[in-house]
Amino acid sequence: MPYLRSATRSTIRFALAGTSLLALSLTAFAQDAAQSTTASDGTTTLETLTVTGGSGGVITADGYVGTSSATGAKTDTPFLQTPQSISSVTEQQLKDRNPQTLLDTVAYTPGARVGGYGFDPRFDSFTVRGFDVTYTGVFRDNLRQPGASSSLFKTEPYGLEGVSILRGPSSALYGASGAGGLFNLITKRPTEEPLHELQLQYGTDNRYQGQFDFSGPINETDPLYYRMTGLLRSSDTEQVSVPDDRAYIAPAFTWKPDEDTKLTILGEYSRTKTGGSAAYYNDPLTGKVTDIFAGNPDFNDSVQTQARVGYEFEHRLNDVFTFRQNMRVSTLNIDTDWAFAYGPNAVDPTLLDSSAGTFDERMTAITIDNQLEAKFDTGALDHTLLVGIDYTKLRFRSLNGYGYTPPLDTSNPTKGRPTDPIAFSERVVQDQWQLGTYLQDQIRYDAWTLTAGGRYDWVSTDTDTTTLATGAVDAVSQKDKAFSGRIGLTYETDFGLAPYISYSNAFSPNAGVNKETSQPFKPTESQQEEIGVKYLLPNSNTLITAALFNIDQKNSLYYEVVDLPTGPANIQVQRGKVRSRGFEIEANTSLDNGLSLVASYTYTDIKITEGPADTVGNSVSSVPRHMASLWADYTLPEDGPGAGLGFGAGVRFLGSSYGNDQNTMRNSSRALFDAAAHYDFAAIDKKYEGLRLQVNATNVFDRRDAVCSAGFCYRDQGRAVIGSLKYSW
Repeated sequence: MPYLRSATRSTIRFALAGTSLLALSLTAFAQDAAQSTTASDGTTTLETLTVTGGSGGVITADGYVGTSSATGAKTDTPFLQTPQSISSVTEQQLKDRNPQTLLDTVAYTPGARVGGYGFDPRFDSFTVRGFDVTYTGVFRDNLRQPGASSSLFKTEPYGLEGVSILRGPSSALYGASGAGGLFNLITKRPTEEPLHELQLQYGTDNRYQGQFDFSGPINETDPLYYRMTGLLRSSDTEQVSVPDDRAYIAPAFTWKPDEDTKLTILGEYSRTKTGGSAAYYNDPLTGKVTDIFAGNPDFNDSVQTQARVGYEFEHRLNDVFTFRQNMRVSTLNIDTDWAFAYGPNAVDPTLLDSSAGTFDERMTAITIDNQLEAKFDTGALDHTLLVGIDYTKLRFRSLNGYGYTPPLDTSNPTKGRPTDPIAFSERVVQDQWQLGTYLQDQIRYDAWTLTAGGRYDWVSTDTDTTTLATGAVDAVSQKDKAFSGRIGLTYETDFGLAPYISYSNAFSPNAGVNKETSQPFKPTESQQEEIGVKYLLPNSNTLITAALFNIDQKNSLYYEVVDLPTGPANIQVQRGKVRSRGFEIEANTSLDNGLSLVASYTYTDIKITEGPADTVGNSVSSVPRHMASLWADYTLPEDGPGAGLGFGAGVRFLGSSYGNDQNTMRNSSRALFDAAAHYDFAAIDKKYEGLRLQVNATNVFDRRDAVCSAGFCYRDQGRAVIGSLKYSW
């Protein structure tokens, strides 16, 4: 991505030092590996090796039940020893539910409020424990995945092998993260055993998709493994001029010269085409959302390209020390035209006046995380000590233009209205540097585990806003620094029960500019007290977790409809203080009888404690107090009459919520039902082994109720049915 400004000299020295260390280490390790695997006759023999550790947060799971990952502590830690609410979406859950978006992927996890903005394929926006995590809570392979304005990385669920979820403030290790927690998206990695998969899909709204996933050793002699995952999709959606087209390719390679060393390279490129606006018209006279598309089919293109490449390097130096270095460079470009009908025309009320605009945003992020882990004993105490330093460089550039498009004719709302190109009127360039250093010690004594950690962050943000017509530049510089910490205590009984208590906080700088004030956003800060219990049932592949929490946050980012000089716009604003209190319970199981199940219930009471006078003491909009979900999949016995056949069913309940922070409008409660059916053709004859037919349906009863957030109303996404034919060998 162009426009990447050079870092400071000290930053360059830091980055080069890490790169040099990696290069020297790889050279030495390669020489050692060659000596250890080459026999006297010149032939080379290799064993299939597995190196485990903290890189990426990879989940250890059995079916639907995740039991450990590196997300909760940056070291591979059992969930029972993690003093914070943690759960996972496993690979088997992804296969059974076949999610098409990140929101579909996390829809059955406790505390996650998806669908708050109704149907909108442009962004994966959602909240956890009442807090928006869209910009600060989505991580990729244990590294921050930043976002600003409309520049949000799109997630292709087919490229994931799981999602590891850590709820609550988590800056003690991760730096920039929000109060709701973090969702660690785990990229598919090379496998040691050969894997080959081809799949065709067809679904609602003329959805055509082909995808593949190949992995395994590159040859029989070298310790090299590969994975290549990709898809191509052409699809309409329920909204006119809002396609959902995507091309996606993700190569990955792993080099494991010995049992102590591993290097994995992860890449991705995707191009997604959708609409610049997906909103339905909100009638200002009635205050209700209509079925009229608020955009302009002739001025509604949005194309996003994104790419990333990075590596995860790990080397065990000896029985005590392990060094890791994870790095990623990500780029994103989104080019969009949009239109928005906002009110009746003064002369002809059957026409709706419409504003329009165009923007071109580019974002580049470089993230590097260096870790040194030490495992040792001091008397009766077992230590896992982690020390690290990480660095993130973000450059965001935005060109914006505003204007008008011909009025919308309500008698023919899907008719296009030719619109002249809109010139850019403003350029925003923002550079942000973040340097953080952290220390954590997991101290284990008998059945007790004490986890204590701290981190200090330095953040520098420079923002230049240029009015293109006059050339006037408004330059703002901002420096922030903060300490973040976490302390927690866990006790494991010999029958699988593990109560815990913890305190943590978070500090998160915000990229982007408040369009209402033309000032950069202040950092968001939060703190949490949590008490809970986890129960891994003996002799049963079942995990039950429950937690009580209290979170206080200030300088939160939210979307609100604000009157700008160019007309009303749904933009990000910062609120004063909010407090969230609640309870969560989750159960995951995969049994030998073919039944797998995930269930959860969440109670969330989130209040505005400081802000505009008409909102103080009110509930935050679009956050239900009660949410519950249940998904179950059952495969019939192999020796029975229905061998090869399986069924899945789920329900997602959302209690009522307020539609604005003034609490003057309400969203009704609703229950959305999902279903699935699948058949393995190997049950007919072994020659069909690997051939599987699957059908998934979301929102089976096609409920399209109104849902309002921050005073603007949307509609739930309607029913979608997708059939998949997969062949694997």
